[in-house]
Amino acid sequence: MKLAVGSDKSGFALKERLREHLVARGLEVVDLGTTDPENFIPYFKVAARVALAVQRGEVDRAVLCCGTGQGMALVANKFKGVYACCVESVYAAGRASIINQANVLTIGGWIVAPEAGVEMVDEWLRRRFGEGFPEDRQQFLANAFAEVQRVEAENFSE
Repeated sequence: MKLAVGSDKSGFALKERLREHLVARGLEVVDLGTTDPENFIPYFKVAARVALAVQRGEVDRAVLCCGTGQGMALVANKFKGVYACCVESVYAAGRASIINQANVLTIGGWIVAPEAGVEMVDEWLRRRFGEGFPEDRQQFLANAFAEVQRVEAENFSE
């Protein structure tokens, strides 16, 4: 699996810890900035850069970190085919995969401690769409995701 990571200045420390952890797990990680906290890139530029890499299929998934995670999620979700969830707990991170098929996870460096962030990313990567739900609920989730994609197709141009 190939992952992109990105942050602004506020999410830099968290992004660095997550990047180190993902590399130690043997995953291919592409750091799309900020790579120097003294020369930071604003959240809206990093999120767009990372979301475009996801949209183009250059990476499978991505993790974005800013102060709250919210700004990164707002920008990333402007790209067709990018499904970013802002999370603040391990439970929510798992549900981002199980329920929402999130291919981007956003986390706030002002809110989430680095080791909690590691647990959140691991849970998000470990879980699969529909996991743990009975067949009828899995079908509901699949239909709901198809509806999200329909709404997306109506509102986004290529």
